[in-house]
Amino acid sequence: MGKHLKSTDNKILARIYGFGRGVVYSPATFQDLGSPDAIHNALSRHAKAGTIRQLARGLYDYPRKDPQLGVLAPSVDAIADAIKGRDAVRIQPSGAFAANRLGLSDQVPMRVVFATDGSRRKVKVGNLQILLKPTTPRNMAMSGKISGLITQALQHLGQRNFTDDMLTTLRRRLTDADRKQLLKDIHYPPAWIAGVFRRLAADPPPI
Repeated sequence: MGKHLKSTDNKILARIYGFGRGVVYSPATFQDLGSPDAIHNALSRHAKAGTIRQLARGLYDYPRKDPQLGVLAPSVDAIADAIKGRDAVRIQPSGAFAANRLGLSDQVPMRVVFATDGSRRKVKVGNLQILLKPTTPRNMAMSGKISGLITQALQHLGQRNFTDDMLTTLRRRLTDADRKQLLKDIHYPPAWIAGVFRRLAADPPPI
């Protein structure tokens, strides 16, 4: 191995070890450390050596390990962060996944859906399927905010299925900063969800 390639390998390994276990990354994570080919080759070598694990095309992790369970699967959040970096897109939890995140549903979907401003695609990591589903600019304007998470969850549940108990669940989860964010973004969601935003922002936190 040439001196330059060895240097790239070592720099990538140092960054991986610096991240610690459980972080998922893509070649874009290391783009400042060498050429695309050098980074790709280095990651491939480390994966073949068993130092890191290739999860899917362009996605790798330095896996967490448990004394009893062995090598653990990466978290959905870690995978999502790496996809954002790899594809240079914004994503927002959507569907049943968003509802579960907010405590509005006990359903834990095996197919996790993210709304995105990128193209439609599927990513499979072990038994987990992640679907990136294009959505409107109005929805993506709330990406990464509590307003976006609530909007995606309520769109999945539907107005007829939204109950007072769900409203109470949301009230208990929101901070004062969250309530202010809902008011800032109230012009983005459909009218009925904007109405929920108003109720959540107006109601005091439960005692």
